[in-house]
Amino acid sequence: MSAAMVDLRDVHKSFGSLEVLRGVDLQVAPGEVTVVIGPSGSGKSTLLRTVNHLEKVNSGSISVDGELVGYRRIGDRLHELPEREILRQRTKIGFVFQNFNLFPHLTVRQNVTEAPLAAQRRPRAEVEELAARLLERVGLAGKAGAYPRQLSGGQQQRVAIARALALEPKVILFDEPTSALDPELVGEVLDVVKDLARSGTTMIVVTHEIGFAREVADTVVFMDEGRIVERGSPAQVLDSPRHERTRLFLSKVL
Repeated sequence: MSAAMVDLRDVHKSFGSLEVLRGVDLQVAPGEVTVVIGPSGSGKSTLLRTVNHLEKVNSGSISVDGELVGYRRIGDRLHELPEREILRQRTKIGFVFQNFNLFPHLTVRQNVTEAPLAAQRRPRAEVEELAARLLERVGLAGKAGAYPRQLSGGQQQRVAIARALALEPKVILFDEPTSALDPELVGEVLDVVKDLARSGTTMIVVTHEIGFAREVADTVVFMDEGRIVERGSPAQVLDSPRHERTRLFLSKVL
């Protein structure tokens, strides 16, 4: 049994003839912040989507907190779980998307409370109290009754983070959480993610924000063409990369 909170073993994923993940091995310890960088098309977002079974892997395995994601092992074969079991597993795996994915017809408070009420069937009073705490934590206590269209992009993304936290997940996945934001709004979202990092939340963050990676990551992973080329501490990967491909990428983005 792995001690890792997230454990990917020899994960392969193809879309038709296009091989997007080519034998990815990645372990993330409890409380660790792993930041994934790399060029567009390197497989970063697909990697995240396999962790909560939004994308099915072609081969390999993924487990979160010791539980195989998306499948049950019977003998030497993996059998896909029924949808209700997959949905149960996803409540343990928070996901913050590039484009917020808030429900436009629900208020901020309702966006945060929807999943704990519907998916986890928790008592409404408990969930309402949790939502109030989380909205205060992300700096939006005064926006509980607003609708997404009344918020800035940065505020919407902070609501999306509160919504992910409301499920009290084992791990939170961030897929380029600032890429859809105007530059002046990036900082307010990164500040919330930094606060989560300091609090010991297990996170995998795909980002182009190299300065953010340097500040919050325990481990930086550089991906290219569906493979992990290099991994290590921020100082090692960002300041003294061993691989020429990593050096070339960083020379273009730093």
